[in-house]
Amino acid sequence: MALRPVAEVDVTVELVRALLTAQHPDLAALPLDLVANGWDNVVLRLGDDLAVRVPRREAAAGLVAHEQEWLPGLAPRLPLPVPAPVRVGTPCADPFFPWAWSVVPWFDGLSALSVDRALRRAFAPDLAAFLAALHVSAPPEAPVNPYRGVPLAARDESVRERLTSGQVPDGSSLLDLWSHLVEVPAWDGPALWLHGDLHPANLVLAPGGHRLGAVVDFGDMTSGDPATDLATAWITFDAVGRRVFRDAMTARCGTDDATWERARAWALVLGTAFAAHSDDDPAFAELGAHTLAQVLGDD
Repeated sequence: MALRPVAEVDVTVELVRALLTAQHPDLAALPLDLVANGWDNVVLRLGDDLAVRVPRREAAAGLVAHEQEWLPGLAPRLPLPVPAPVRVGTPCADPFFPWAWSVVPWFDGLSALSVDRALRRAFAPDLAAFLAALHVSAPPEAPVNPYRGVPLAARDESVRERLTSGQVPDGSSLLDLWSHLVEVPAWDGPALWLHGDLHPANLVLAPGGHRLGAVVDFGDMTSGDPATDLATAWITFDAVGRRVFRDAMTARCGTDDATWERARAWALVLGTAFAAHSDDDPAFAELGAHTLAQVLGDD
């Protein structure tokens, strides 16, 4: 399995407090606790209502900048809270930090990744309403992401490599399915705004766990084929939840069968990535296995 990329900057509580002191001193005395150290970013809770999102490697720095530029304009028309930055951090010489970073809202609640899939069915209509509001035409200058929103043919080589690597279960059956799905007609509509990474770890349930409370981590935001986001039908839900989500989405947007077929293909793309690159994270390894089982078993 692939190892998590090594941090190019060691993002510690001490470093982040020093950055706050230098750039946002009115926040520097608030309690600060590390809550997540992912592939791209470190997240620290700041006081009761805020969080600090700091890239740990250069490849993620541009993603934070995209959130800073675009989320404030998108947030007011979305039906759920998103982490639009409330303060912007810039590269700093003392203490040394080379990239942009953000102070964002903290959303109380529970990661949908930790909730049984049968319970996720309850928020399928909420997620459909969110995506219907997000999926509108994006401007030409929207962020470009070579791995999201693109024609499926652009992902063909990497998917085939993963499916023949031995790292993905049922690789032969999935390869046959992929060979069919990659031929589905490409999206010919306008380039729409996309979240780009819509899996359950980026969905926050409101306290009580029955409604969707927020959608987070827009680092992969881009424009293009909405099927990329609709892949969450297989990634997040079981068969029953997927039907609820699909019916709600189709009722709102008139989503056609070809788009749903491409969405299934995108679930295969992302499921193989989770399965092949889960590192030492059993939750994401299981997410990859679930996604591929849903994709393979859904006729």
